Amino acid sequence: MPPRLKLLFLCTGNACRSQMAEGWARHLHRTTVEAHSAGVAPAGVDPRAVRVMAERDVDLSSQRSKHVTELAGIEFDTVITVCDRAREHCPVLPGAARYLHVGFDDPPRLARDAADEQQALSHYRRVRDEIETFVRGLERVLEGAGSTGSERR
Repeated sequence: MPPRLKLLFLCTGNACRSQMAEGWARHLHRTTVEAHSAGVAPAGVDPRAVRVMAERDVDLSSQRSKHVTELAGIEFDTVITVCDRAREHCPVLPGAARYLHVGFDDPPRLARDAADEQQALSHYRRVRDEIETFVRGLERVLEGAGSTGSERR
């Protein structure tokens, strides 16, 4: 069996989008991917992200928000930024052969103007589902990207 691909999902706060991406990658590609997530300014895991992922039987409750420097000892095959700020502030990591960017909307920002909790959660669910679609097609994306590949959403 070939070694698992080491992926880092990077976001600003490592609170929502990158946590969801890590959770999906672990859930969908556990035998082929070693998934991690981190942030450039960690802010704690968003409880709404944990809640909407649990609705799809993906458990984020044991994950924690961490700064990208905590993972400095891991040589990643691919670093995937999931928000524009992380892309702009993404450090160069040793061993990372590829850097990809796939921007997703920020559920906490969208939820600020929600009329109620159900409307707020609808933003989280939409982004959760978009991230799932991306992660399901991860192998296709990685095969098609060069060492400095970039995919925009």
